Amino acid sequence: MNWIFLIFAFLIGISNAVQSGVNTQLRESINNPILAAMTSFFVGLMVLTIAFACFNQNPIPSLADLKQVSWTRFMGGVLGAFYVITVIFIVRNIGPANMMCLVIAGQMVTVMTIDHFGLQGFAVHHMNLPRILGTILLVGGVYLILKN
Repeated sequence: MNWIFLIFAFLIGISNAVQSGVNTQLRESINNPILAAMTSFFVGLMVLTIAFACFNQNPIPSLADLKQVSWTRFMGGVLGAFYVITVIFIVRNIGPANMMCLVIAGQMVTVMTIDHFGLQGFAVHHMNLPRILGTILLVGGVYLILKN
């Protein structure tokens, strides 16, 4: 396995945890949770626009091509917005460690199901005893952290 991918996955975890606090501070600064989420997405759009201008090597699909894409394939933006706005609303109440533990527990249950059935076009990775025990330990750790 390529180590750079593992490092980037770890960095995603760091950025995800830091993003929660930064977006919450933005909410407090502008005193508007939805505007804070919109601002966060707007800044992200600007960064992606610059990255696209500098690094894109793929052809841009036509409007006709985009119309052929199932609406479900655009749900990533909806799910991202749900994540950001929900975090902005809840992280101050439950704390960042509790929030991230619950996020990770939800992710593990979901990805184990996706892996087991090969959903969304992913390769099948059947549940087995080590994977089930790992998930139980992870969810057990979440429970212990949430107990404070």
